[in-house]
Amino acid sequence: MSQSKTVKSSKAIKKLSAITLAIVSSALLSACGEDTSAEAGPDFGGSTQPPTQTEFNEQALIANLADNVITPTFQQFQQDAQAQAILVDAYCQAETALEQLSVSEQAVADARLAAQNGWSTAMATWQQAELMQLGPLLENDSLLKNNIYSWPIVNSCAVDFDVVFFAEGTVNGRPYDITQRTPSRKGLAALEYLLFNNELADSCPTGSPENWNNQTETYRKIARCSFAVEVANDIVNSSGELLSLWTGDNGYAQQLKTAGTSTSNIASEHDAVNRISDAMFYLDTVTKDGKLATPLGLFANSCGSQACPEDVESSFASQSIQHVMNNLRGFEQLLTGKDGIGFTDYLIDVGDQATADTITADVQAAIADVEAYQMSLAQTLADNEAQVTESHARVKAVTDTLKADFINSLALELPQTSAGDND
Repeated sequence: MSQSKTVKSSKAIKKLSAITLAIVSSALLSACGEDTSAEAGPDFGGSTQPPTQTEFNEQALIANLADNVITPTFQQFQQDAQAQAILVDAYCQAETALEQLSVSEQAVADARLAAQNGWSTAMATWQQAELMQLGPLLENDSLLKNNIYSWPIVNSCAVDFDVVFFAEGTVNGRPYDITQRTPSRKGLAALEYLLFNNELADSCPTGSPENWNNQTETYRKIARCSFAVEVANDIVNSSGELLSLWTGDNGYAQQLKTAGTSTSNIASEHDAVNRISDAMFYLDTVTKDGKLATPLGLFANSCGSQACPEDVESSFASQSIQHVMNNLRGFEQLLTGKDGIGFTDYLIDVGDQATADTITADVQAAIADVEAYQMSLAQTLADNEAQVTESHARVKAVTDTLKADFINSLALELPQTSAGDND
């Protein structure tokens, strides 16, 4: 897949506005009472529904999803982040060695490719974790989550400035400290820009970092990779923080598993189940609306109201469709429980085998659809828009069932952000 391009800051801001508007619009439409193509659950609007009358063991569902789906995903991400940091450091050492003529250009290219592959592996795991935003990933306005991956809030110009600040060791007269920098200047999105962007000129339309474009090519490559090492190490630290907050003695996983008892701040097991189902609605508001509908022009985007390759998620690494695929895989793991108890078991227990079968089949069909792509999402939008329209329809089939039969059968509350679907 080939999708190399330089994204100027003005485009990034325009892109952010369009995609953020698309993700938020569902909540606005639902608040205005717009007609939708999917029926909301009976408890939409905040009313409290009694738990489904069933002998189903909700605690077993919670425990399996926490211990055998979510925790392993977070653990895998930490391992991937650590491996990524090692590979990025090796690449930067190669760039430095090339300046001293102690390695070949091919050795540097190989090291860079290895670092890019390390990023791709870590990102694949994180895209599954995006469907598991609970507890520590939601606290403080999702600060920890955004420190790891801030999309759609991205700003390559801000990253360019931090490359210079880090090289100088100061920012605004104080020692540079990446932990105090805003999410759009670090995390996986910034690392994508640093590793995959081939253009050494800054991406700022005005107000460029001082003297950056006057520096030698070698200086700029080393400065960027040095900051990439700092960013990669910060991601490792964030992954460790997440795992600690999740798996600690009184971590959020334990809060979920003991819901309804005096040791948990979660009122009931059904409430805990609802929190997990809420996380699954990322597939509706972000994957479907932000990653597919917006570039398609079903929502206003940077190109107006038409297909817009510039608005895909992963513009430098050209892995937007892989991100959609991993979102679907993360959703599927929660839905089926992998090798244990999942939401499909709950549906079957309450007598809704049909919904369990339908949503499972639709997820599998959506995964097969995106796996079949031969080009990047951006290139496919340009060359075969109908294929992306079909992918959107496949994902929408899943989320329509999620918002109606799934919610109704399990007496779960529908998140406000997923009540409308006018795309």
